[in-house]
Amino acid sequence: MRDLTSELLSGRMAEAALDHVRSGRTPAEPRPASTVILLRGTAAGPEVYLLRRQRTMAFAAGMTVFPGGRVDATDSTVADSWSGPAPAWFADRLGCDEQTASAYVAAAVRETFEESGVLLAGPSTETVVGDTTGDDWEADRVALEERSLGFADFLHRRGLVLRADLLGPWAHWITPEFEPRRYDTRFFVAALPAGQVTRDVTSESDQVAWTRPADAVAAVDLGEMLMLPPTYVCCRDLTPYDDVAAILTAAGEREIRPVLPTVRVAGDQAYLETT
Repeated sequence: MRDLTSELLSGRMAEAALDHVRSGRTPAEPRPASTVILLRGTAAGPEVYLLRRQRTMAFAAGMTVFPGGRVDATDSTVADSWSGPAPAWFADRLGCDEQTASAYVAAAVRETFEESGVLLAGPSTETVVGDTTGDDWEADRVALEERSLGFADFLHRRGLVLRADLLGPWAHWITPEFEPRRYDTRFFVAALPAGQVTRDVTSESDQVAWTRPADAVAAVDLGEMLMLPPTYVCCRDLTPYDDVAAILTAAGEREIRPVLPTVRVAGDQAYLETT
């Protein structure tokens, strides 16, 4: 199994790490971002929804990831369309203030819709929208992706409430300081709502798939799949669970601490260390 306590870097990441250490340049400020580990149950156990990022992307090119992305300015304006635990509860779990916490949650729901077509929102506090594959939904999804439509406006226009109760905080990772693009990312788990289907809709990926966490870990260990440490560790941490319900229950009890991998240089080699 991949050893993340001290992993030898290669290629572009090794060059960036060595340059950062030797130049002593000031690290870029990490931007807030949200990622959602979308889950579905099968006879063989839980599966996670994974996307492989286009090799032309500036960040994590060619890597297999969960749906997610940067927090948008409009994500903090959804307070009147909120259902579930209050932002204060998420703030306590995520280790931030209430406004920041609500923005993380909103970004998680918005990015999941943008990148998979799955929407964790409904017309009431106890319902979730059904099929979102129609042309009208696709037009709104594209508008959100292009930022010509704000998330709060989208919810208001459709008479929807964000179902914060469908999200469980899972992890907190910060991009290493040597990376020119850095993110302060909160990871959430969520079950695929009944009646909805994932779709290959994002322009940022060239492949999507549902995969058992253990199979994803094995593929990375065999060199058949590329993953950044946060995705790998999240998949690895999901392997003990037999069903989606158990994962969602665990999310409510899980200790969440920020993880910031560091770099150790030995001669001309750079090692990424995670504790």
